[in-house]
This record gives sequence, C-alpha cells and structure tokens, in this order.
Amino acid sequence: MHLDNASASGASGRVTQNPWRRHQVSIAISLTVNGKAVQATVDPRTLLVQLIREQLQLTGTHVGCDTAQCGACTVHMNGRAVKSCSMLAAQAQGASITTIEGLSQDGTLHPMQAAFRECHGLQCGYCTPGMVMSAVQLLADNPKASETEIREGLEGNICRCTGYHNIVKAVQFCQSGKQPTAA
Repeated sequence: MHLDNASASGASGRVTQNPWRRHQVSIAISLTVNGKAVQATVDPRTLLVQLIREQLQLTGTHVGCDTAQCGACTVHMNGRAVKSCSMLAAQAQGASITTIEGLSQDGTLHPMQAAFRECHGLQCGYCTPGMVMSAVQLLADNPKASETEIREGLEGNICRCTGYHNIVKAVQFCQSGKQPTAA
C-alpha cells in the first residue's frame, strides 16, 4: 500500500486524512525589508530567516545552526540585531528589517562591510553577513568599544575559520573612521 502526505492507513485498514494537511493555515504579514514594503502569506510556523531566504530570495542571510547559537542569520529588526532563525516571520509583522543586502546604499558598501574587506575579516565568508550585522549594532551601542568589549560583543557569532583577529581589526578599523584602500 502506498501512503502519501494526505492520507494514512490505521490498523483497521481505514484511510484517514492527515490532520495537518486538512487544516493548513496561512497568515498574511506586512513588513518593510531593506526599505521596501513587503506583503507575504506564510505558514504560522515559518521562521523569519525562511521568509527572508526562501520567499524574498535574500540569500545573504545565512542559516548555520537553527538554534540561535552561531549568529549567521543576524539581521536588524527595527534597528536592533536579532537572530532571524529564532523568530517567527509573524513576529516581524509591521517591523522594519535590514539584511546584509540592505546595508550598502547606492552600490556603496556600508563602512563595516568595507572594513571587513579592507582587513580581510573573513575566510570562508559564511559567518560574515551575520558578523557584519552584529558589528554594526555593537558600534551603534558602544562607539568607543575596547578590544575586549568588541570580542565580548561578538560572542553570539561563531566563526570557524579566522580566529577572530581580523574580524576584531575590521571592527576597530570601522570604529576609527579610516577609509579603506582596497578597491
């Protein structure tokens, strides 16, 4: 006997409809993403990171751990860094979301993005979008952060490649207001 997602056979041989398929619910949400109004219909269980990546096709926001431990999914919601894998899309109703794609303006990198490039604050690059988003928030909250405060402020972001030294240098470079020399 072949079973599909819409039906299941009990011990009596009677075919019953899967209750999850019978009562599919979707909700409409409205939010602003990178300055543009967005309306979407989502399953109530949809995570914000899924909406961003799968529906909006903004794939700079990465999924690393699905448990809010690595920080690869960090975006800004209403001006605050949040881990989008730990929030439902519905929780962003009416919010303003900025992803890594929204940091640059008119083709010009955000100073933190330019600093990461200048100081080679990346290796494989997987953690970089979340690291940049967290670093922007860090300096917004503490513009004169010491090296120790920078390291502590980025604790919620995991990088498996760099050893963090160049990431910290990039944050300090951005903090200094210096202009990058890299093209």
